[in-house]
Amino acid sequence: MNKNISKNGVEILCIGTELLLGNIINSNAKYLAEELASIGLPHYRQSVVGDNSKRLKEMVLEASKRSRILITTGGLGPTPDDLTTETIASIFKSPLKARPELWEDIKKKLSPNEKGMPLSNQKQIFFPEKATIIPNPTGTAAGMIWTPINQFTIITFPGVPSELKRMWQETAIPWLRNYADNQHTIVSKILRFSGIKESTLAEQVADLLTNENPTLAPYAGTGEVKLRLTARAKNTEEALSLLRPLEANLRKKTGSYCYGVDHETLASVVINQLRQRGETLGIAESCTGGGICATLTETPGASDVFLGGLVVYSNLSKQKILGIPSELINKHGAVSEHVVKAMANAALQKLHVDWSIAVSGVAGPGGGTKTKPVGLVHFAIAGPFGCESFVERFGAHRERIAIQKLSVVRGLDYLRLLLVRGV
Repeated sequence: MNKNISKNGVEILCIGTELLLGNIINSNAKYLAEELASIGLPHYRQSVVGDNSKRLKEMVLEASKRSRILITTGGLGPTPDDLTTETIASIFKSPLKARPELWEDIKKKLSPNEKGMPLSNQKQIFFPEKATIIPNPTGTAAGMIWTPINQFTIITFPGVPSELKRMWQETAIPWLRNYADNQHTIVSKILRFSGIKESTLAEQVADLLTNENPTLAPYAGTGEVKLRLTARAKNTEEALSLLRPLEANLRKKTGSYCYGVDHETLASVVINQLRQRGETLGIAESCTGGGICATLTETPGASDVFLGGLVVYSNLSKQKILGIPSELINKHGAVSEHVVKAMANAALQKLHVDWSIAVSGVAGPGGGTKTKPVGLVHFAIAGPFGCESFVERFGAHRERIAIQKLSVVRGLDYLRLLLVRGV
């Protein structure tokens, strides 16, 4: 086998009509792309094709002319629309051969309560004669590594992300490391920013965006911006040594706008800040409908810091649950600095916490007025220092869910910045 498989790169082909229709998010392509970069195998193309044998043949044949490796996901199940293995075999006129050991494995995994064994699962044991099997430790769909023609290898995986990831780590990675003649390793790091627009951030780091190695690329999300730093070197340590000065330079340029790296979230950063201080947090939210609470609970172990939250969506619930005086609401309105500060202080007392975040706003699509338009959101944070309020105008043009998500992000970021200041 020719070991120089990285010469013309790797392609990813995801198979499934549900992907084309948008019923399923294509997380497998993202995972594989990041994994390929981490072992220094560049890939230049990603494609999606439905469960159609003719179009699948066309895609595989095209890939065989320009790439050394084609990685496919999906189409390995027992149903009639699972066509990957037999279609690929037919392209290269290879007969399929049964692998009895796979049938024994499938029978062990199927429910013992089933009456008889589904014959449809038997199609999952047939592979091209010289293909190397990729065992599936948790599912019934095995994959394969097969080189049907010189300098072109196909690696197949099921579409279930958890099965693919385990098969990739246990079988594909060792094979790729053994056969790939890699001269370089690619290492990436993500810096995460909040409270700054993508265009503003890009201006601040404009002199670094033209770097060739390491490279720098901005990506915008809802309420945050990411900078991906990527270095190419002979090994991981050399790549990291290239990234360190770039990261230091970026942090110096951007200051407190940078809140975390890689998989950190605003919620995890805030929770860790409070944990280090030995302090607790509670939430009182209206227009976000529990969004801040939900975001906090996504962080493992959050319960030692985040003690609870109160969703007070109506004026009546603000009065009954938090004890906000009706006179205050009638005078200033529920969406106001006065009411949101009262919400924060009440949450502090009722939840017996050191810090609280309160939010009340007009998320839309209706309910806005000239003085309080859709997108107007008031925040308050109460803590050992007292109570501080903020206001954001996200704009009436945004969708309701976007305003809610932005409110969650800004509320958490306001608290983060207060903690950074050491109040």
